[in-house]
Amino acid sequence: MTKDLQYWIREGQKMTADRQRRIRRTRDWKFDTIAVHGLYDASTAHKSHSGSVMEPVYLSTAQAYENSAEMEAGLSYQMPTWCYTRIANPSIYFLEETIALLEGYGTDLETSGLATSSGMSAIRTATDPFLMKDDSLPPPNFVASAKIYGGAFQQFRERRFREQGIEVRWVTAPSEIESWAEKIDAGTRFLYGEFPSNPSVDIFDIESVSDLAHSAGVPLIVDATCASPALTRPLAFGADIVIQSATKLIATSGTTIAGLIVSRKGIPSKVGTDEMKADFATWVKLWPFRDNGPALHPMGAILILNDMRTLRLRIKTMSESALKVARWLEEYPEVDRVHYPGLSSYHAHDLARKYMQLADTDENQFGYLMAFEVREQGANQSVNTRKFYDALEMIWRATDLGRVKSVATLNAISTHQQQGEEGRKLASVKPNTVRLSIGLEDPADIIADLERALKII
Repeated sequence: MTKDLQYWIREGQKMTADRQRRIRRTRDWKFDTIAVHGLYDASTAHKSHSGSVMEPVYLSTAQAYENSAEMEAGLSYQMPTWCYTRIANPSIYFLEETIALLEGYGTDLETSGLATSSGMSAIRTATDPFLMKDDSLPPPNFVASAKIYGGAFQQFRERRFREQGIEVRWVTAPSEIESWAEKIDAGTRFLYGEFPSNPSVDIFDIESVSDLAHSAGVPLIVDATCASPALTRPLAFGADIVIQSATKLIATSGTTIAGLIVSRKGIPSKVGTDEMKADFATWVKLWPFRDNGPALHPMGAILILNDMRTLRLRIKTMSESALKVARWLEEYPEVDRVHYPGLSSYHAHDLARKYMQLADTDENQFGYLMAFEVREQGANQSVNTRKFYDALEMIWRATDLGRVKSVATLNAISTHQQQGEEGRKLASVKPNTVRLSIGLEDPADIIADLERALKII
């Protein structure tokens, strides 16, 4: 048989059909089973001539082709290809397919995934296409919660607004639906929020905000890093695109920086092609991502995939420990206030109960992240906070979160320092705010370290 262009196109169709078959099979599995296996199976292993039980690391920049016709079919996207790791690589593909299945878990949605070199590159990659030039529309703006990670705040305010002139409209009370609605107009291109937010641990009504977005003909983009698909799957509640900084809980061992994007098929948008709206993550991967180049290293993809296999089990333990720690902190006299969705005192506790539920159970779990305010006196609002912070021994002082090890952060002098006092006020980041990421230690040991350090002040 002559292996001409049509031959390779037919081969590509067979490969695509086999992939769809494996997706249908895998969607019937439970959350943990999907996290462990993804789409990688014995058939895939033997086709790669390795037979490896675990997904191999393909440390290769490019694929070799049998002939010019296969190259033409692959590079024109008429058949699946690993042409160049900046665009596609088998190791990265294993991760992308697994996260797409996990974010769509428990729904009938068709989802697609894309891995990037960092959480920040995931934010940029997911939002750029909606800000494209279109003279038939008013000047672009987007509506975003002000209670977001400092890097995202800077990207929106400095890179988008001050450098490019694209207006960002900040929502300072994301749990209040009217605070979103009043900022949307004909120029709005997308809505953006974090669930829960970093570091203020605030949430919003995903379902109601997605309805607002869709009534305006735009997508809702949710950064769900601090929940993970094991607790909250925004796509199930109407969101269109989910971002994960896989650097955090998903890659909990702390070996890799990466971002993940998952979109559901058929999203609304005022701009872009039908192809973009039909399958956003795949379109981004094949076109703007290819041209901009924020690719993840294949080794990083496998390291993340290995950590992700135990995601649900870890978040359960971390959440249970976090609730114990939060309750203890709430009763401690030197702590003014604790922000944790699992506390009945949390301002949106009922909303958290609606959206934060451990996959494959009827249990509400509320995640590993909390913030609390140390009691201060006098004009200087960080003296006691710094004394406490510097006295920690077991708990790490760092800007990290989502680790197997507990980590405490003073965000006002670290992750949110560059956005200035006005920006920190918008995000509710105070000088005496401590962000605490609970790890897998015994909660009694975490509490003991906190108590010893608090006694210093």
